[in-house]
Amino acid sequence: MEKTSKISGFYKLLPQERLGAVKQYAGLSDEEAATLGNTGALKQEQVDRMVENVIGVMPVPLGVAVNFLVNGKDYLVPMAIEEPSVIAAASNAAKMAREKGGFRTSSTGPVMRGLIQVTGIKDPYSARFSVLSEKGSIVDMANAVDPILVKFGGGCKDVEAYVKEVPNKPGDTMLIVHLIVDCRDAMGANAVNTMAETVGPYLEKITGGKVYLRIISNLADRRLMRARAVFSKEAIGGEDVVDAIVKAYEFALVDPYRAATHNKGIMNGISAVTLATGNDTRAIEAGAHAYASISGTYKPLSIYEKNADGDLVGTIELPLAVGLVGGATASHPTAKANVKILGVKTASELGEVMAAVGLAQNFAALRALATEGIQRGHMQLHSRNVAIQAGAVGDLIDKVAEAMVKEKKVRADRAKELLEQFTKAH
Repeated sequence: MEKTSKISGFYKLLPQERLGAVKQYAGLSDEEAATLGNTGALKQEQVDRMVENVIGVMPVPLGVAVNFLVNGKDYLVPMAIEEPSVIAAASNAAKMAREKGGFRTSSTGPVMRGLIQVTGIKDPYSARFSVLSEKGSIVDMANAVDPILVKFGGGCKDVEAYVKEVPNKPGDTMLIVHLIVDCRDAMGANAVNTMAETVGPYLEKITGGKVYLRIISNLADRRLMRARAVFSKEAIGGEDVVDAIVKAYEFALVDPYRAATHNKGIMNGISAVTLATGNDTRAIEAGAHAYASISGTYKPLSIYEKNADGDLVGTIELPLAVGLVGGATASHPTAKANVKILGVKTASELGEVMAAVGLAQNFAALRALATEGIQRGHMQLHSRNVAIQAGAVGDLIDKVAEAMVKEKKVRADRAKELLEQFTKAH
């Protein structure tokens, strides 16, 4: 019988039944199927409620970055990531930053934008005036649907409106209304989306237009997190290293091809903390890269300078729409435990710590690039994974890994050759 991915009523099956169907379709072994079905700390019914068509879980290594001192407070930072060297690099960078007081951070507050698209308006600038004239009523209408958020000091605080022309369609305009919402300790998507949907009909009434999309924006430019650290020239290898790191930053500043990888290094740290705390990695990454492009040219999210003492000063600013209430942060037991390890009390505190982690991660990568090269430390850690993939177990993992690093041949084929040699020697 020919295989087909068209499975009627798949979503109605129990997770074990779905796994059985997938096992048969893909020809999985009993061991492979058992690996997929092992939900670890999560109960199967919890997993089944989180996403659709559940068959199991995909575990990701969870580590803890140490040495972080942020605004005079010590933090252990849980990081969920599969890439080697990231957690070690962040910990080492945080240790270097402590000599000059660690990281200082600040933020603009937990404010998000809800967007409402109004089309088919003959007089869009007049309609914009009407919307802004009715700001008070719009705010009240939005806040009426979330009295709990308002009770805690949040809610819709302002209304903005912009006339946008559709490219290549002269005279075809739309009015985009922004609800400015203080989300407090929530990420805010549910609250903001509900508010946007609620005020949509009223906007049609006062503008005479047709409302289409009503959705939160992940370009959270009103929810910026900032971090700063001074790295002593002695601690990082001398003033030549300081100059080299500044030059590396300038490379990213003038070349978007380099800036993309520069910012990827930042997100190595931030995305790992985002995932560990049950927040939305896709929203965070989309917002960060959009903010990097907000000038019209893709730029690095961090800046490096040399101060009067010859030390390196690093700063970072980016949007981080993270929350401590709602979603997986509140329902996933591992995420809840990780938040407890962090000890953060507000969403803004979490975002500021994450900005510090991003800066630490970025600094560590630039320092490696500017001195020994990025591959040395990374390949030392990666070599263990290659050895395991080749079939090494126990002490042979380290022996094979060390031999590959010494030869500078961290490859699967070489790992198998070395494993055979060491096995015969035993």
